[in-house]
Parts: sequence; structure tokens; C-alpha cells
Amino acid sequence: MRLLLVRHGETPYNREGRVQGQSREGLTPLGRLQAQGLGRLLRGYAPTALYTSPLPRAVETAHILAGHLGLDPLPLPALAEMHLGEMDGLTIAELRQRYPLFMEAWRKDPAGVQVPGGESLPQVQERAWHAVEDLLLRHPQETVVAVSHNFTILALLTRALGLPLSAIRRFHLDLGGVVVLATGREGQWVLEAFNLREPVPVPQGSPAS
Repeated sequence: MRLLLVRHGETPYNREGRVQGQSREGLTPLGRLQAQGLGRLLRGYAPTALYTSPLPRAVETAHILAGHLGLDPLPLPALAEMHLGEMDGLTIAELRQRYPLFMEAWRKDPAGVQVPGGESLPQVQERAWHAVEDLLLRHPQETVVAVSHNFTILALLTRALGLPLSAIRRFHLDLGGVVVLATGREGQWVLEAFNLREPVPVPQGSPAS
């Protein structure tokens, strides 16, 4: 299977520098342009299935992709972003002010802490990896698109490559970025591409992310 993990397009929270877990934000005009660019890019892979996180920003991205790919988006709850609990919607400055001990622990070992009122990265990785294993059973020889989110995608990437979960800090995935993974010899996963994206013009008044 070739798995195309797609990060959704820009949202108002992204534009404002707010952390975003399972909040209900949709896309900005730039986010919709990013999704259109993704549709053109992914068409060349000729995918046979399209799955999406149930969160609105992912669903909106997936529906834009569907117009280019000729596929119906199928919801897959395990692709949802990390539940950020009390922290959802806060800026980094607000996080540092309200949760200084957590932020310091996160800086040292993001895989070793639990978000207040939310999830831990190991919990995110476990639920999302079960979903990938299910997709592999359903589509062993196909190319599959899965629209998801930053922490979820990076948790899957580290698992696929056999890296410690804390290694997510070594990767930066842009909004509208794509990670391409494929099953190689002896069932091992191979990273074919990271942070693929199609540059898009920035709408007037909307800063780039």
C-alpha cells in the first residue's frame, strides 16, 4: 500500500497562532486554496480511496480533494487530531503563562506527558496506528489518501520508521503538506516523500503559515 498522509489546509486558529486539537474550525480562503493545490498534486498518484478525520477542517479539505480525485471521502475517527483538552485554542504565550510546568515537560519529552483534560502522544499514536493497519488490510495493493492533522501524522510517521515518538520534534510538516509512505520489502514501511505540497498564491490580507 502507498499511504498519502495529508495535513489539512489553514484555519483561523493556524493564522492566529493558536494550538488546535479537536476544535471545530473550518478552512480560511488560503486553506481552501491549499486544498485545491493538493487536489492537483495528488491526482498524479491515482489514489483509489480517500479517508478523512471527522474534524471540520479535515472534512472540508477532503471534500475539495474529492472534486479532483473523483472519490467519496470516508470518515475515519482515529485520524482525528490529538485532544488538547484545556489547552485547545490558546496561543503559545498563553500556554507558557498558564501551564509552565507542562510546557517545560513537553519541551524535554513530548511523548512522556499527558495534556490536561486531553490525550498523550502515545494514545494518539496507538489509535491512529490501528487505523493504518486496518487500511493496509483493506487496500494492500492500492494508493490511499488519508486527511489528518499534524500530531497524528507525525506520530504515525515515527511509528512507521521505527523512531522514538519524541522524534516528532525533528519534523516540520506544513499546512497542506503530504507525507508519502509505502510498504516495502518484508512489510517494512518506506518514506518516499515528506512535506510535499503545491505552492499557492496567498490571498490578499491572509498571511502565509
